[in-house]
Amino acid sequence: TSQCVTSSVFLFMYCPSLRTGGRFQVDVVSESAAPTPAPVQAPAEGRFRMVGFTDSDIGPPPDVFHEPDTAKSDSVSLHSTGTGQTHISDSHSNTYYMRTFGHNTIDAVPNIEFYRQTAAPLAEKMTRPSLSELHDELDKVTTLKHFLIYLIYTQNKITLGPRRHPWPEDGLVNGEEPSAAEEARALAAKEAKGGTVKFGWVKGVLIRCMLNIWGVMLFIRMSWIVGQAGIGLTIAIILMATLVTTITGLSTSAIATNGFVRGGGAYYLISRSLGPEFGGSIGLIFAFANAVAVAMYVVGFAETVVEMLSDVDALMTDELNDIRIVGTLTVILLLGISVAGMEWEAKAQIVLLIILLGAIANYFIGTFMPVESKEPKGFFGYHTAIFLENLGPDFREEETFFSVFAIFFPAATGILAGANISGDLTDPQVAIPKGTLLAILITGLTYVGVAISTGACIVRDATGDHNDTVSDTVNCTDAACTLGYDFSICKEGGCQFGLMNDFQVMSLVSGFGPLITAGIFSATLSSALASLVSAPKVFQALCKDNIYPGLGVFAKGYGKNNEPLRGYVLTFCIGLAFILIAELNIIAPIISNFFLASYALINFSVFHASLANSPGWRPSFKYYNMWVSLAGAILCCVVMFVINWWAALVTLLIVLALYIYVSYKKPDVNWGSSTQALMYNQALTHCLNLTGVEDHVKNFRPQCLVLTGYPNSRPALLHLVHSFTKNIGLMVCGHIKTVRPDEQIALCQENFSDHARCQRWLNEKRIKAFYTPVFSDNLRHGSQFLLQSVGLGRLKPNTLVMGFKKNWSDGDMRDVEIYINTIHDAFDLQFGVVILRLQEGLDISHIHGQGLSLSVSPSVRPPAESCIEDAREGTPFLKHHSASSTSCLLSAETKSPLSLTDQRLLESSQQFRKKQGKGTIDVWWLFDDGGLTLLIPYLLTNRSKWGDCRIRVFIGGKINRIDHDRRVMATLLSRFRIDFSDINVLGDINTKPKKHKYHFKELIEPYRLKEDDMEQEAAERLKASEPWRITDNELELYRAKTNRQIRLNELMKEHSSSAKLIVMSMPLARKGTVSSALYMCWLETLSQDLPPLLLVRGNHQSVLTFYS
Repeated sequence: TSQCVTSSVFLFMYCPSLRTGGRFQVDVVSESAAPTPAPVQAPAEGRFRMVGFTDSDIGPPPDVFHEPDTAKSDSVSLHSTGTGQTHISDSHSNTYYMRTFGHNTIDAVPNIEFYRQTAAPLAEKMTRPSLSELHDELDKVTTLKHFLIYLIYTQNKITLGPRRHPWPEDGLVNGEEPSAAEEARALAAKEAKGGTVKFGWVKGVLIRCMLNIWGVMLFIRMSWIVGQAGIGLTIAIILMATLVTTITGLSTSAIATNGFVRGGGAYYLISRSLGPEFGGSIGLIFAFANAVAVAMYVVGFAETVVEMLSDVDALMTDELNDIRIVGTLTVILLLGISVAGMEWEAKAQIVLLIILLGAIANYFIGTFMPVESKEPKGFFGYHTAIFLENLGPDFREEETFFSVFAIFFPAATGILAGANISGDLTDPQVAIPKGTLLAILITGLTYVGVAISTGACIVRDATGDHNDTVSDTVNCTDAACTLGYDFSICKEGGCQFGLMNDFQVMSLVSGFGPLITAGIFSATLSSALASLVSAPKVFQALCKDNIYPGLGVFAKGYGKNNEPLRGYVLTFCIGLAFILIAELNIIAPIISNFFLASYALINFSVFHASLANSPGWRPSFKYYNMWVSLAGAILCCVVMFVINWWAALVTLLIVLALYIYVSYKKPDVNWGSSTQALMYNQALTHCLNLTGVEDHVKNFRPQCLVLTGYPNSRPALLHLVHSFTKNIGLMVCGHIKTVRPDEQIALCQENFSDHARCQRWLNEKRIKAFYTPVFSDNLRHGSQFLLQSVGLGRLKPNTLVMGFKKNWSDGDMRDVEIYINTIHDAFDLQFGVVILRLQEGLDISHIHGQGLSLSVSPSVRPPAESCIEDAREGTPFLKHHSASSTSCLLSAETKSPLSLTDQRLLESSQQFRKKQGKGTIDVWWLFDDGGLTLLIPYLLTNRSKWGDCRIRVFIGGKINRIDHDRRVMATLLSRFRIDFSDINVLGDINTKPKKHKYHFKELIEPYRLKEDDMEQEAAERLKASEPWRITDNELELYRAKTNRQIRLNELMKEHSSSAKLIVMSMPLARKGTVSSALYMCWLETLSQDLPPLLLVRGNHQSVLTFYS
């Protein structure tokens, strides 16, 4: 102990002599400020007591500061702040020992830090103690030791080396990215130092949404809509559009308050709710729609500027090229504002909002200031006669209610402008609901107010001529007539003023006309600026998730706000391309439909999440309803077709194509979507429904429990079984890990990790199977566990599939006893049994570098001798020599030259992955087992890989009845509707074998009991200790059956030596009568030196029927 560090922590960690019995005890620290540390006490009764440090001795590390506990509780709170500091709150002292409720324990109280998904960017990830750390024996717990090392490391700057440091240098664990909450706290720290800019609900959401909703439509189309539809129907149009946006706003609020919201706007909300398929498809078109919307708004601005230049004869070239020039200069200016940063963009938005509000106020003030000079142009101020005349519709030029609605609805879009910059909001969960819904309310009231005021102040038609006054000779009944003007000539057409004819009538009404023009500029530029910011933000979030390969270059952010500069450039290029076209009448409806498709999916997300009834769906915003959201989704789809049916079809086709692409690519993401929750609900419901239905022979499916070991260790077995179970029946890859009983619990955590890795490997290889590992002391007991417990309801295996035990005669015969008894157990449990034999073998786990590595990282991989895969048998028999052994999977290590045997083994292991080509599957259906021997070849021939193979059937019969037996079998196969190419009746099965009889004698010789050569008592003792031994009586009793196996092998060599696959009825051995060695010799003799052979024996329940 004299060589140990004086710190008691280091005494514990580095002095084995101080640890007795694998336990230690930590005393409560003295709370008085002592000048020297308390001495270390002597060990007593097998335990060593450690005394911690006082505050004055070492003190807390420099990155730890204290917060007083106002409640003066006795608890200690330790957590990371995300800024590189660690809080410790203790009411009694300034010590940093671990105490909970006054006790020395690492058991932690509830803490929000434990529920972060990933690590903080500036500090260590805080996790609660694992169950094993609290429950396992003390000498196995290392977390406390690592924590104490870390504390002393930070205080004394001890160089522990890269392997001794308990946390990664970057503070992140396993390459995880920081969680949203941790990002928020880290960015808040930056902001305190003059860094990241975050927006509240007013500047970040309310202002953006109002600017986007108050578009050009408010000033240059609203009056025309009132003229066409009348005040009543215009209000109905506004309310319908507001209904769609309000329902979508409620749905957006529900999703945004169901957890922390990151950047990405509509894409983030939809993808995290419905999954990457819907989110990826809608995110791409939503970002594109925003990019093209930039061009739309800029062209609207440019057209207004060019019209003003035209009025004063100041055109630079012609109108079309002037629109391009002005539009290009404008979008460059907007790009500069956006690239300057979100803060400058927000300031520009505020200036534009002030101008826009001034223009709206200017208009309403002007309605109360009628001027006599404006009356010939149709503006008379508020009059009841004008209001009543404009109350009803007057559709002209083939306009209808729906066509007018289609023109107005784009003015109601823009409600996601705030949500699209969710990553730049201080608190998205509060800002998005409050700002979005309030913006919908304010803008909706504004539109209604403008509709009523224009309809009550302005007549539909006016000539603009002061001389068109009412005369006594003219019969005039219009509202203008009551006010002294006769505009009846406008019925013939040609008038340029009034609601129906003058798009700039609001400038006429306003108190100061140029301010309306400024409002138009403000509306177009603010909408363009919002779209120019939204598109890159959404696209950046999409690229970060790596849904579409090749787009990762746009995920990079720059500066303190992680600005997507590359996305800005891309959006600029797209917008500029459409500005140069200068004709957006075709693309505009598609853009509106893109927005509506996003709204529809947001509404559907809320309905879907509510329908899935997942416990994780707990939005703090309660003012939503799943059926209202569904109605909103349907309403959005209806509006899409109302606006433009062909554009709606194009939108749906694009969404469908992207959905299919993402579904096919299956990105490796897991966001806990409602699709997963609903899938679970449906699977559970269907499983329960199946339990109430009795099995029927017509619905029989081979549901296989395949003893593969690790999935990539026996590829031939895996691929062959997958060929006849894919999309037909259940397939479970069973893995029996043989360890001592006292080691099983210790290896559970490793088992969980193996399970996740192997299942992921199966999914990546598109093998539709489940992986189920189990610990056991031997193969038989593990198989019993699997046979009895695997499955759920009717989804339960009914067939056990194993590999043939290769080189069994060179190993321990106790393993053969276990292998044969496993087959007996399967039959006892009414399972069918299938055994695959390849002459080269099945197990390739001893060959390094094959398949995908499923094992743990190389730094913790055990030495080769600590984990041995039994290559002599075709079943998984993994032997752990110590509790520290870990997974023995195929690992991608450095390849060494392979022997000729291993090369053949590798080639053989891949033979069932390839298309088989023309050939035969020879079915030796010698015994009726219910039809499984015939069903498996039929299912194989239905696969494309085996489609060119034909079934040949071999049956036993009598020499004098060969033709009759062939006709009977042909009739049976025809009734089963199973195609076959030939039927062979073998009448010489029971004849004596021509050769190989002496080989069989040599094979069984080492396993004979030879009781005649010893005393009876000694023979009985030997038989009891080695039950697999073959007695002379047994050998004589089953001589005929032995000869049959030898003869069948000769016949298969004669007739099926060129077959792609042989499916053979497996011989049965009566349990308790036939020894394991004799049965194994039968299987060996029957299957040796043949093409791939499948020994099949069903459970003698019919699996085929010819009834309809």
